[in-house]
Amino acid sequence: MTMNRTFTWVAGSVLVLAVVGGGTGVAIAGGTDSDQPLTGSALERAVDSALAETGGGEVIDSEVGDDEAAYSVEIRLTDGSQVEVNLDADFVVIGQEADSDSGAGDE
Repeated sequence: MTMNRTFTWVAGSVLVLAVVGGGTGVAIAGGTDSDQPLTGSALERAVDSALAETGGGEVIDSEVGDDEAAYSVEIRLTDGSQVEVNLDADFVVIGQEADSDSGAGDE
């Protein structure tokens, strides 16, 4: 009887650890692309850096933790094209690329 109770306790503990650990893995994996918009001073600093990089334009979107960057700002340039400016945690530009998510009908 004691062996059965011990086995049940150990098996239950393993199951709990697996569920908690699996949830943590999903949270960590999802942390690189949260689709959460920037707000407050983080938004202001990211926009200032991104617009300085592009030489102007209209900010159309921002995100926390997109494409291996701490912050991402999407800008529509004066020629109508869109670029995504990626920034590190100190709001330093680490890359810029044409925004492949934008289509002709996007607003």
